[in-house]
Amino acid sequence: MPPTEQNGSNRTLERAAAILDAVGRSAVSASELSRRTGLSLSTAHRLALQMVDYGFLRRTEGGTFRLGQRFVRSALENVALPVLHELRDRTGETAQLWVRRGNERVCLISADSRHELRATLPPGSRLPLPAGSSGRLLAADDEVLAELASAGWIESVGSRTPGLGSISAPVQTEEGIIAAVCLAMPLARVTGSPGQDHGAVVVQAARRIEEAVREGA
Repeated sequence: MPPTEQNGSNRTLERAAAILDAVGRSAVSASELSRRTGLSLSTAHRLALQMVDYGFLRRTEGGTFRLGQRFVRSALENVALPVLHELRDRTGETAQLWVRRGNERVCLISADSRHELRATLPPGSRLPLPAGSSGRLLAADDEVLAELASAGWIESVGSRTPGLGSISAPVQTEEGIIAAVCLAMPLARVTGSPGQDHGAVVVQAARRIEEAVREGA
């Protein structure tokens, strides 16, 4: 790497590290980031928004910045894993945990169904928003929020992949929706709809994860 390019990369990393140090475990405004790091307000704000896109920071409804899911992911995964295994065993279907990354959603955990015919995607899979029930949930537009307020879950019936259905429920903290618990299945095993068949247990699983995350915060 040429010296000038290396110096530029190092400077960006130094600034990003300074922003992470400035945020710590608190919620920090762009102006406070600027004050704590010595960066100009425009630079601090621009870098913070870029770090939101990559999951290093998350932005609250009030416009402040907190550490993002890349730093709480292990805790989220640790509390979610046994809950998803239990959900899979209870329903017989694939249970997953998805988070938002920019305009995509990323699968953190997949407890795959033991049926030979099953819906599955490996951890690390990325799909565009708002495809599927988790994609719609994590995109969180007004229509989805209204559905959540009414039912507590979002379902998809063959909209992303013909023959497959899913239902997703949100994991929420004071910062809003941080993840989606998704149960995915072949429509051949659905009797009513994904939500009618499994809505209550998926919402219950999401609430258990949510409570564990809050207790560990």
